[in-house]
Amino acid sequence: MPERLTIEGIDLAVRLAGERSAPALLLIHGFPSSSATFRNVIAPLAQRCYVVAPDLPGYGQSDPIEQPSFSRYADIIEGLLTQLGIDRFHLYLHDYGAAVGLHLATRAPERIRGLIVQNANAHASGIGPQWAATQAYWDDPTPEREAEATAHLSYEGTRYQYVGDIPRDIAGRIDPQQWEEDWRVMSQTGRLELQRALVYDYRNHVARFGDIADYLRRHQPPALMLWGRHDAFFSIDETLDWIKDLPRMQAHVLDGPHLLLETHAAECARLMGDFIARVEAGHA
Repeated sequence: MPERLTIEGIDLAVRLAGERSAPALLLIHGFPSSSATFRNVIAPLAQRCYVVAPDLPGYGQSDPIEQPSFSRYADIIEGLLTQLGIDRFHLYLHDYGAAVGLHLATRAPERIRGLIVQNANAHASGIGPQWAATQAYWDDPTPEREAEATAHLSYEGTRYQYVGDIPRDIAGRIDPQQWEEDWRVMSQTGRLELQRALVYDYRNHVARFGDIADYLRRHQPPALMLWGRHDAFFSIDETLDWIKDLPRMQAHVLDGPHLLLETHAAECARLMGDFIARVEAGHA
């Protein structure tokens, strides 16, 4: 269960595991979930790492904040790392968590021990036709376009994040309790407004793609890719751009969904643990 920490006056829920002397691993979840995304990988990873998995503000058991943005979330996570005494760390990037984590990486590249990229959007190639309504909203934020761009903020839209457009046998391996809990949290007072604000703020993440690519090409952090090929949100074309930016990246495209840890937790934990061990030994 998450612990409760106060960061900049915000009540933040954080799952902590492993020895503090071990290499730190920061796991940042995406939409619509929480640190529960990592429930099946924390224990095996804690054998090698000091695992830090927060619920972002307004998700899981963390309090929401006013005027939410991915940059502000990064500020809060920086405060969390400071409170825990963590200087350098391995960084897991996924979905919205990538928009947060890549702020941390580009602000202080020397802090990143390694990147783990799991269905994380950082290139224009990842934004396919399914983003048309969202891009139209960014260009002209009328109430009508906002309604179209945020139509996924519903129970069915939350469920779709887990099982949308994936093979039936893979969908059958995903626990419905996960999206039911996500929707329960999202339905609380003020949470849908927070989600609508983040949909609009994501345009600022997209505007940073050039800076992010420059960071990757210049600093070449050790990197591991874990990609669910049945991703309904980010085009698989993006995997090639990640590899172009990080040509030594170890890449694995798995037969799984956008929320890959729901179906491939054991395999991903093994790959992540092996990657971190190689980096720490100086072999990656």
